Amino acid sequence: MFPSNENLPTPITSMENLFGGSDNTSRAEKVFVGHNLGNRTFLALIPMKDFYSMSKVANERQEDGTPATQRPLDEVHGTKLAKYILKGLVTAAIEYRSHFGKAPSTELEAIQKKMGEQVYLSMQPLVVNLRTCSPGGKDIQGKRMEQDGETACFKIFLSQRDLFYVVDGQHRRYAMELVFEFLTELRQNRKYPKKPKLFEADTKEIVSSAFLAAWDECDEVARAFCRVAVEIHLGLGVKQEQQLFHDLNNLSKKVATSLALRFDSANPVNRFIQTDLLRDILQWDDVIDGDVADWHNDTGKWTFKDLAAVNALLFLNKTNIANASPADVEARKPIAIRAWEAISSVPGFGDVGAKTKTIMAQPVVVKAVAKLVFDLAFGKRRSDDADANLELLLNNLHSVNLSHSNPCWRYYELTEEGRIEHNLAGLKNYLPADDGSNRDVGRFDPATQWMRFGAKHNDIYPIIGDMLRWQIGLPSRHNKTVRLMNN
Repeated sequence: MFPSNENLPTPITSMENLFGGSDNTSRAEKVFVGHNLGNRTFLALIPMKDFYSMSKVANERQEDGTPATQRPLDEVHGTKLAKYILKGLVTAAIEYRSHFGKAPSTELEAIQKKMGEQVYLSMQPLVVNLRTCSPGGKDIQGKRMEQDGETACFKIFLSQRDLFYVVDGQHRRYAMELVFEFLTELRQNRKYPKKPKLFEADTKEIVSSAFLAAWDECDEVARAFCRVAVEIHLGLGVKQEQQLFHDLNNLSKKVATSLALRFDSANPVNRFIQTDLLRDILQWDDVIDGDVADWHNDTGKWTFKDLAAVNALLFLNKTNIANASPADVEARKPIAIRAWEAISSVPGFGDVGAKTKTIMAQPVVVKAVAKLVFDLAFGKRRSDDADANLELLLNNLHSVNLSHSNPCWRYYELTEEGRIEHNLAGLKNYLPADDGSNRDVGRFDPATQWMRFGAKHNDIYPIIGDMLRWQIGLPSRHNKTVRLMNN
């Protein structure tokens, strides 16, 4: 009863289809004809909102319960893409105004600033299969469109039952759905939706008419101005769709983390690193591509990944910068600048051979400093004297003994007698209890006289932070009444 193509259901959307007649309702699409590795495809530019309404995700289940041509939907990933698309629509609305000689509205600029400006936005083409045609699209009706006597493109005619089944782009289509739901609910209720939370705003506050108009402009550009590129494969069956999905998602090589971070100027923490930190504070002309195993070859510079990891702690108290908001970063930037100025003032930091001169050249130590700064400046449990302690840290960091030979770093390797001999007895009140747990922060090499901290940074930097607290005279995080200075 239901026509099919290799067990893939074909939707029936009219009474004429049901009784064997043809669907005489059609829509025209302008396409370019291509041959992708020998297979005929159509390339089309379709308004975003139209594409969403005329497409469907190819996620039917087979008899054994496995997906036909799609992986399970990741809603978190889809929401991130939705924020990206919404930011793109805001930029498009501003650009659309400029086409007609209009200045961007104050509201659109305010929205863009809050979401974070970006040097460029684009969405890669979606890959779909038109299941309702014969292989190669031989039965599709169309006509040649000419300009100056040459073929410019083709106009094909599709019926209402001709849906685009998404092979690659499931999450992008889901993101479009979230964006359109966000704009619809905002328009209906004059309040920002609680879910999906695509824009940071008070969800109880009534949105002004001026801002509603700005969001309406974003919805408007999605109807015509913003077009998505679509590669349309023609009449593929199950095995062909599965093969196409596999090839598109498994034959590409993932970009190295440090390179990806280095190229991303949309994230506000990355922008801080690229401008304020590298250019103005550290004055490095570039970063390095990988970790330096042989410290004799140390240039003093770091990878972008290490810089991002330190600033994730400094700005967000997190292990990555993925969810940094422009507002938070802008508010915390003055403290971050002072922190990096204090770090870079440590003798030897950033010099050629820095790792052999000071432990501060090891990222895990700077993470310890970043964590201390965050707790004292932005932490939820800030004490009354937090501001004074922050000043104590930033003003005295350069004078702390950050040499490799400082026995403080070897506290857990020393015997009780050795700790007393090196005047480290008071450090006990600052460190986690020596209860037999793994306290391996690193190893001191007697031959080179270098202290190399270990690779488990999340376990190590809190302990290094405790050692710095003791040396500077900050309160112990384990016993805040203790304020012992190193002898």
